[in-house]
Amino acid sequence: MEEKLQEYARLLVRVGLNVQKGQDLIISCPVECAYFARLCAAEAYEIGCREVVMNWHDDAMSRMKYLQAAEDVFETVPAWRERFFNDYAKAGAAYLAISATDPENLKGVDPQRIIKSQQASGKALKDFDRLQMASGFPWCIASIPIPSWAGRVFPGAPDAVDRLWDAIFAAVRISGDGKCVEKWQAHLDTLHRRVEKLNSLRLASLHYTNSLGTDLTIRLPEGHVWEAGNDVTPKGQTFIANIPTEEIYTAPLKTGIDGVVYSAMPLVNDGNIIDKFHFVVKEGKIVEAHAEKGEDSLLAAISLDEGARYFGEVALVPYDSPISNQNILYYNTLFDENAACHLAFGEAYPCIEGGRDMTKEELKARGLNDSITHVDFMVGTPDLSIVGTTRDGREIPIFVDGNFAPDI
Repeated sequence: MEEKLQEYARLLVRVGLNVQKGQDLIISCPVECAYFARLCAAEAYEIGCREVVMNWHDDAMSRMKYLQAAEDVFETVPAWRERFFNDYAKAGAAYLAISATDPENLKGVDPQRIIKSQQASGKALKDFDRLQMASGFPWCIASIPIPSWAGRVFPGAPDAVDRLWDAIFAAVRISGDGKCVEKWQAHLDTLHRRVEKLNSLRLASLHYTNSLGTDLTIRLPEGHVWEAGNDVTPKGQTFIANIPTEEIYTAPLKTGIDGVVYSAMPLVNDGNIIDKFHFVVKEGKIVEAHAEKGEDSLLAAISLDEGARYFGEVALVPYDSPISNQNILYYNTLFDENAACHLAFGEAYPCIEGGRDMTKEELKARGLNDSITHVDFMVGTPDLSIVGTTRDGREIPIFVDGNFAPDI
């Protein structure tokens, strides 16, 4: 176990973030995961990291705050927190987020408090968010188990934490043989071959259908580009934003989506579980949202700003993939989004030719969405069909029965 933990920390710091000598590293981490954060810090210092700076958080304290703090607390962001995130982002510090939380930690919290907090944070940390979406600094999100989360994934199991560790190690290609870096390079090569194929098709739109009732047409902006796996900062530092990752993604045309789309898996958002939901979409805008569980939370999520009712990401993930084949519902978007095709409402990645160098206004002029939120939700099913239409009018199967068509 100790060897696997060391290998995982090494993967995140040396490959996921590719931390450079003299670079600062920010680690955002639950207090329950301090032991793993220390392993990551040790790896970074061994490379020659200038300083590792911790940003601790805690489920219990967060819940107490949202339930009992004064109302005005949620309307502002302390100046020190604004400076902390924005200044380190502008300086190009590496950012590691260790994602581990109780999926229902904020169940019963007034949604308006969450909305106010997110709106205040979106305004205060706009530089951080902008640079993160544009790969302005290396960042990586990864997870390790905590008891409350493991108990949700494996209810009633006395060894839930150990079982979740085994699942996570399998998902990130750590088997104890010390070869996860080589495995990741082969995986990235496969993703990039598909990226090249999709980019060569010059698709104008995608049409999604499945037996849940999804019937959705998504137009893509002219000059869009598909991306996957590792990314690169303006200074040439490569990194992998999500570990694990199985997706190939691009940005949709903000006003070019029409139809209905049904969720294929529960969504954990802001400490609440939202399940069996669907959206009705007209000219890109979500005009109806319904959920059998967590509808209030869903409506709150798409009400943060004007852009929250529009879409910012289209991601392709084969149903036959390492995470999906585990048949585990993680209740954690990092894993669940990499088990199925997904969409995201909110901010768009600048997946358009020259997009990394464009201003917000220029990206909006090219048809990309702008928002302070970005929430992935899963739509992939075993029978999902996606048919692409090219700029010259050819129809090409992209997904057949939940997986990439043979020619993709």
